[in-house]
Amino acid sequence: MNENERVKAYNKYVNAKIPKTRPFPTLFNSFWVGGLICLIGQGINDLLLYLVPNLSEQAAWAYTLIILIFIAAFLTGIGVYDKLGKFAGGGTIVPITGFSNSITSPSIEYKSEGIIYGICVKMFTIAGPIIVFGVVSSAFVGLIYYIIGLFM
Repeated sequence: MNENERVKAYNKYVNAKIPKTRPFPTLFNSFWVGGLICLIGQGINDLLLYLVPNLSEQAAWAYTLIILIFIAAFLTGIGVYDKLGKFAGGGTIVPITGFSNSITSPSIEYKSEGIIYGICVKMFTIAGPIIVFGVVSSAFVGLIYYIIGLFM
């Protein structure tokens, strides 16, 4: 069997094993679940501002993010967030809760390897490249703004 035939056979095998998805229900579920997560976040923020009237809006948003991150990590720990992710797809990835899930999942999966070589090393396997890209691109954009500011 030559290389081309092997690639075709492999692609046929992969296509047979890939779960088939229906685009409309998948997109609809992603949309409403992602919207519901954001609605819950807005509700938490409004509740914090109502319960603590002297809290600044910026502080309320910081606390809201902390609460959402905790809820997502907790739901990941008990296995609920993964089921929600299978149902809603990208709707659970986009909000801050998806980032929390991407840190918590590897931590739980590799805890048997110990704290250092398991949890600490594997924690950022999914989110690490995103963090690096975010830091590098923000530094690059900041440098561009700085250079533009020198000439204006």
